[in-house]
Amino acid sequence: MSTKKKITRISQRELESYLWDAAVKLRGLIDAGDYKQYIFPLIFLKRISDVYDEEHDAAMDIYGDETLADLPENHRFTIPDSCHWDDLRETTKNVGVAARTIMRGIEAANPGVLDGVFGDGDWANKDQLPDATLIDLIEHFSSKNLSLANLPEDELGQGYEYLIKKFADDSGHTAQEFYTNRTLVHLMAKMLRPKSGESVYDPTAGTAGMLISTIAELKVSGQEWRNLALYGQELNHTTSSIARTNLFLHGIPDAHIAHGDTLREPAFLTKNGRLLQHDLVLANPPYSIKNWDRESFAHDPYGRNMWGTPPQGRADYAFFQHIAASLKPDTGRAAILFPHGVLFRQEERSMRENAVKSDLIEAVIGLGPGLFYNSPMEAVVIVLRANKTPERQGKILFINAVDEYARESAQSFLREPHQNKILAAYDAYTDQPGFATVATVDEIAAKDFTLALPQYVTPTQKDDNNNGETISVEEAVIAWREATNATRTAYQNVLTMLTQETEDQQ
Repeated sequence: MSTKKKITRISQRELESYLWDAAVKLRGLIDAGDYKQYIFPLIFLKRISDVYDEEHDAAMDIYGDETLADLPENHRFTIPDSCHWDDLRETTKNVGVAARTIMRGIEAANPGVLDGVFGDGDWANKDQLPDATLIDLIEHFSSKNLSLANLPEDELGQGYEYLIKKFADDSGHTAQEFYTNRTLVHLMAKMLRPKSGESVYDPTAGTAGMLISTIAELKVSGQEWRNLALYGQELNHTTSSIARTNLFLHGIPDAHIAHGDTLREPAFLTKNGRLLQHDLVLANPPYSIKNWDRESFAHDPYGRNMWGTPPQGRADYAFFQHIAASLKPDTGRAAILFPHGVLFRQEERSMRENAVKSDLIEAVIGLGPGLFYNSPMEAVVIVLRANKTPERQGKILFINAVDEYARESAQSFLREPHQNKILAAYDAYTDQPGFATVATVDEIAAKDFTLALPQYVTPTQKDDNNNGETISVEEAVIAWREATNATRTAYQNVLTMLTQETEDQQ
């Protein structure tokens, strides 16, 4: 099936240009948000075809026999007859249908490994993908050999991540569905300190960036990473396929990525039907979704409504409780990215009280604006730990890191000094004026169980040109809500007192 090709290493810059130039060929034909449905499957098909040829050549050097060289044990994946990249390249009519047939053939030949990995793109739609465009795209990808010798797994994985981010840049608001700011992901992974052999879970996996970040942390610290057990579930079918491909291209073939609704039907269960629990959970749940099965969650068979049932208009605390229930009791820890509203919204007050009293919350870290992808909202990371050290029990650390970010090209990110400052405060777990405060559960109860950061960390005053204090819009909204709640409480107290006096007089 192959002739031996010479090694031609592909640089990272060359790879990025090669990948993005492919996407540019689709401009004007399909929406930018849909590029990923077609580009990613073609990259994967080209990669596994070139690696198959590379493996075939290596086996030929050993056996000198074509039949032996094609034995399944000499290959990572099976590529059946007529399902190689070269077969697609030779197609001149109904190219989209041929691509779909080849991809389904490879999926069927690798059951339990590549099922559905090529996604559900509408390859037969010639209005979107005319034969001439697909042929042009296939010829572009054919210009480079994506063998392991030319492009090791880590390097192709980095190129794939580059393309995911580029698609996010082009996709506007919908990018939040599949991309989380990687500098923030790295901070979350650092705080949890993954260990070799642990189980890692992302219930809203997106393109698997958070799972891959735990691998990266182990590599940086020199730990064995191949024995991590990785689990993820993703609602969007295309995105779940991209996640699996991303892991394959990073050299992680045995991760468990499920397609489906985590709240309605969690995919990972024990033999007795309980939630599978994990050492680490990293997550960026979709925020404040309204279209979810609240009624089912109210009678959840997995016991995930231990703090209460969230309102129909906001499923944030459903994901929060799912994650809490997914932690191992001895080693479980989690980092969850949320919008600030979960800290103070009145409609979730009772659930927030129960969450605080559970003593699972270890830290609340307020971050700057723009770290939700293509959104100006300020982000908050909530860190959970199932088995706190004695000195941290009954306490929560609040870190106000709203100024710890950089901004370039309309995007926010965390530089290494920002990450290190936040991480150092988290590790120290002590008061730092203007930046961090440790509060007891009793102190939080005295504030009616609000977790709003301005209630605990008073930022150092900043002078502007008018020598006045500057606060963010988010802080102003929080302060207004707190004042409103205080007024409402005071009014109720007065009304109760007057009612009691009237009853006493009667």
